[in-house]
Amino acid sequence: MFFLRNRFLRYLLIAVVAIALAPAAVILVFRWVDPPVTAYMLRVHFQATKADGDDGPTLYRKWTDIDAMAACMPLAVVASEDQTFPTHHGFVWSAIGDALADNAEGGRIRGASTISQQTAKNLFLWPAKSYVRKAVEAYLTLWMEVLWSKRRILEVYLNVAQFDDRVFGVGAAADRLFATTPARLSTAQCAALAAVLPAPERYDAASSSSFVRGRSAWIRRQMGYLGAGYLDDILARPGS
Repeated sequence: MFFLRNRFLRYLLIAVVAIALAPAAVILVFRWVDPPVTAYMLRVHFQATKADGDDGPTLYRKWTDIDAMAACMPLAVVASEDQTFPTHHGFVWSAIGDALADNAEGGRIRGASTISQQTAKNLFLWPAKSYVRKAVEAYLTLWMEVLWSKRRILEVYLNVAQFDDRVFGVGAAADRLFATTPARLSTAQCAALAAVLPAPERYDAASSSSFVRGRSAWIRRQMGYLGAGYLDDILARPGS
């Protein structure tokens, strides 16, 4: 009985370790292989299919290498979403502390996600706000920061982020919203795309709504403060 119990515990430990390391294996593959789909895309697809009542194409995406995007696009999302992206290791602890304090006082879970965390969430997780999901997200983010370069994280983020209803990635967004290529996006267009990231199903980057105009103007000012060369160090190492 003792032998059987030890063998069971050994197999259980192996199983637990294998399950814990499985996400790291997938993330390592995605260091070189472009993700064909994300958990969030599948959710949107199934919701759209259920609403439309058919199985027709419901999502628009077009993978675009980061070098094929206008230089303003990576800078715009960093200026908008995560200005410490080049230097942090997946988390901004001061922002997390502020969010936890607000959550404790008001009972409403507020996020403090970096681009790395958002990439992990979009790739693998559900959108619900809970501490369990945030814990899983943190675990995935740690592996992503260890196994990917900053350049790769930003490239994947720009290709999986939602920019409009059923539109994912800068390639599809440039085509469908501005009838242009990612390489030809203007600074104003890059800022407008970054402006809708908080709620891409509610706001239209190609519109002239007061929200998009105001947030775009703020993002362009932040881009100016950061400087055109702010991301040069992390974007100049394609083989890292």
